[in-house]
Amino acid sequence: MRVMDKQANSDPSSSSAPALPPSGPLAGLKVLELGQLIAGPFAAKTLADFGADVIKIETPQTGDPLRKWRLLKDGTSVWWQVQSRNKRSVALDLKLPQAQDIVRRLAREADVLIENFRPGAMEGWGLGPDDLQALNPGLIMLRISGYGQTGPYRDRPGFGVVAEAMGGMRHLTGEPGRVPVRVGVSIGDTLASLHGVIGILMALQHRHATVSAQAPQGVGQVIDVALYEAVFNCMESLLPEYSAFGAVRGAAGSALPGIAPSNAYLCKDGGYALIAGNGDSIFKRLMQCIARPDLARDPALADNAGRVQRVSQIDAAIGQWAMAHTVDEVLAILDEASVPAGKIYTVADIAADPHYAARGMLAQITMDDGSLLTVPGIVPKLSLTPGSHRRNAPTLGQDTRAVLREVGLSEAQISELSARGVID
Repeated sequence: MRVMDKQANSDPSSSSAPALPPSGPLAGLKVLELGQLIAGPFAAKTLADFGADVIKIETPQTGDPLRKWRLLKDGTSVWWQVQSRNKRSVALDLKLPQAQDIVRRLAREADVLIENFRPGAMEGWGLGPDDLQALNPGLIMLRISGYGQTGPYRDRPGFGVVAEAMGGMRHLTGEPGRVPVRVGVSIGDTLASLHGVIGILMALQHRHATVSAQAPQGVGQVIDVALYEAVFNCMESLLPEYSAFGAVRGAAGSALPGIAPSNAYLCKDGGYALIAGNGDSIFKRLMQCIARPDLARDPALADNAGRVQRVSQIDAAIGQWAMAHTVDEVLAILDEASVPAGKIYTVADIAADPHYAARGMLAQITMDDGSLLTVPGIVPKLSLTPGSHRRNAPTLGQDTRAVLREVGLSEAQISELSARGVID
């Protein structure tokens, strides 16, 4: 497997080129991933992009369900190539005691364990924090679940879409008076993943600070991330506005409630231009662009509070001007005047955009069959220790035997586990 991008210079002569050695700020960090689908695996993917050695535990025969989600190429989701790049796959049946023993072996050597099962599942397998941190006091455990490890809802099944609703996001999306809509991607899962990564990095810093003769590796801890709380944490002024004023914010379509003008405006060619003219000086420049100097000079519109009171009038003026121009014309005029504006990108726009390309966000990888696949580049961009794509996403159980040898199992033991169906 090889990668063709600016951050990872592997041998382009063969699709079976070896994986690049770990590099990045997290090189040397050992991560054990027991999650599936999105929330846990996205967190592990982020760590792997920056050098962590991520061992992904999957169910034999079937593997992570994400392997079969959305559009498939040669039987495997192309999403898989994004979510599981840089990881190693070990196929273990966690319901079997022998597999649980292998997890304990791996956890002894791990820095971080990530799981997103229902609360209590890990404890039922004898793999809860008390069990594993007794073996490895420095182990950091990230636990992502719908409602958290405590509270009256802890045992309910929770997916990202439910979390988005409970966290307050779904009520705000869509047009007023119409059915609330989802964002379009699994934003609840992704937000939980990113909060989990933040928690891991803070826990690693704490572990470093607690190194002592009694705790030579430092002290690990448990990070409890609830999907709905990760969404709720991004809801800005929603709760204090309700607390102070009894205000229940509702859906506002493409507008930004309480901030004006900021909206999507239909243009002559049928496209939409997003225009954010809500800064005081920006508003005046915008009004000059649309040939409304009267609004630019109006003292009642000099600040946001006044503009919010007359947002319908302002939106109508901008909308009338936008309808006389194409999207590209609107953007060119506003760019010249330093007014923030943009168009609504489709993925085709993204794939053709020179700025995406210049920033390394359109990375091409070579699949095992020799075909090319464009995948998102790595975020964030570190100046001294950037992330890299070291290897393609693994096939199911591709690394099982290698990993088991690393933790001391003999070939005879590995063959016996395989015969019993413990590993794949």
